[in-house]
Amino acid sequence: MVDSAAVTPSPMIPDYAGANVRGIIPALLGPGKWADSLPSWFPEPVVRAEQVVLLILDGLGWEQLQDRQVLMPALGSMVGGPITTVAPSTTATALSSIATGLTPAEHGLLGYRMMMGGEVINVLRWNTPSGDRRRAHPPRDVQPYAAFLGHEVPVVSPADLHATAFTEAHLRGSRPVGWRSVSAIAVEVRRELQAGQRFVYAYYGGIDKTAHERGFGEFYDAELRFADRLVADLIDVLAPGAVLLVTADHGQVHVGDRIIEPAPELLSMVAAQSGEGRFRWWHAYRGATNDLFDATTELYHDQAWVATRQQMIDEEWFGPTLAPPFAARLGDVALVAHQPVSFYDPADSGPFELVCRHGSLTAAEVLVPFVAAER
Repeated sequence: MVDSAAVTPSPMIPDYAGANVRGIIPALLGPGKWADSLPSWFPEPVVRAEQVVLLILDGLGWEQLQDRQVLMPALGSMVGGPITTVAPSTTATALSSIATGLTPAEHGLLGYRMMMGGEVINVLRWNTPSGDRRRAHPPRDVQPYAAFLGHEVPVVSPADLHATAFTEAHLRGSRPVGWRSVSAIAVEVRRELQAGQRFVYAYYGGIDKTAHERGFGEFYDAELRFADRLVADLIDVLAPGAVLLVTADHGQVHVGDRIIEPAPELLSMVAAQSGEGRFRWWHAYRGATNDLFDATTELYHDQAWVATRQQMIDEEWFGPTLAPPFAARLGDVALVAHQPVSFYDPADSGPFELVCRHGSLTAAEVLVPFVAAER
């Protein structure tokens, strides 16, 4: 019999001090010239750039790109390589780190569903089962830092996202440039570059949506081809001296129907659940944390990393400094899946079962592209 502990991978803790998504904005918008301040992990074309367009392809991991590079010839021809995203490897946390240049420990948006004021809030929708929570938890109080180091950056993203609480939380201070059809993205970016903007931020979420709803397969492949045409269109609108940078917030794992319903004896020690299926937080009843951790480890160590809040803080999963008010947003015990499974919570559901998922610290979820192209 194989000892499962001997083959269990280690979590890929993000390299916050090195090649990480949180370092992109400080390098580009900090003081001084780009060429003087760029880290060595930046793609070489950016050193010469007078203007930069940063495109976020939500949900495109480095491993998925490498496996299907033939479907994305424009992106595959760009210069660069992989960098790490953040923990958890989820949209709300990662987009906040990209925009603010801060670690999750610093900006405090520590997951897709997060405990605040005794209730679990869906950070993307800013609601609970009882409704909208913008008044109870104002976004600028929950995440107090301005985006883009205080610069008024044009943000080319879906128009219906601009008035949301999550946008206020992570893109506050930027200038919205809304699009309603994907074909408008390149047009709007070209206009901003022609107007003399030094830096333009653009966002496209189709890859993530398709992976969640359809999984890997023909629909996903079709979406990658479509997204690659967007990349090609953006390269075409670049003027001399302009560079397109492409990255992502996380990768994906095909989970399908491999959903684990936690054992009742464990849930009897759990007062509430937060996070998401591949980074599930359990908030223990008072005095039950140690027993919950031990029992969870015994049952699920072969499918997930089981860690306490303090362990993750000590190992700097979210960054080197986590203030106590932000630490209170975490659970007591976390199940962080390293196998292609998801841990079920009936309160964490949507209009359909997710096929591909993310949130954990596997290479498939943590490594994202960071590539550049000139025209």
